[in-house]
Parts: sequence; structure tokens; C-alpha cells
Amino acid sequence: MTALKLPASLLHDQANACLAHWLEELPATLPPAVVLDASALTEFDSSVLAVLLGLRREVVSRGSALQVENMPQRLRELAGLYGVIDLLQPL
Repeated sequence: MTALKLPASLLHDQANACLAHWLEELPATLPPAVVLDASALTEFDSSVLAVLLGLRREVVSRGSALQVENMPQRLRELAGLYGVIDLLQPL
């Protein structure tokens, strides 16, 4: 299992660099699930959704799944508002 962690702060000006870093860190062969720990995230805007969806798109295109764990309530609410919660936390 590949584990990644969201930083404490992920705002618009950090989004592209964060996604690029994660994409570089992914191993050539992915496990069935790439786990992303969101427990540290306290400061964010809607850019975090673009980052998560970009990471998910890459992971899924390589035959794996993205599993976001410890999602803060505010992030769940934001993802729900944008209609992408099921992509980030499938039932």
C-alpha cells in the first residue's frame, strides 16, 4: 500500500506543486489502493479538490484506487457541495 499525506495547509498557490510532488513520488507499479491521509489538513480552499481529483485520475489510470482516509468534516462538506464526495470516499 502506498501512503501519502496531505499537508496542514493546501491553498491555491500550493496546489500545482503539491500534485506534481505526489505524481513524482508514486512508484512505477501501484498497489491496489493508494492511501492518502488527510488528518493533518486544517487550512484549505477548493483547490484541494482539484489536487485530490488530479491524483485520483492518475492513480485510476494506472489501475489502482485512491483511498482518502481521515478526511476532516469541512473537506467532506466541500466535496459534497461540489458533488465529488463519492469519487473521494466511495461507499
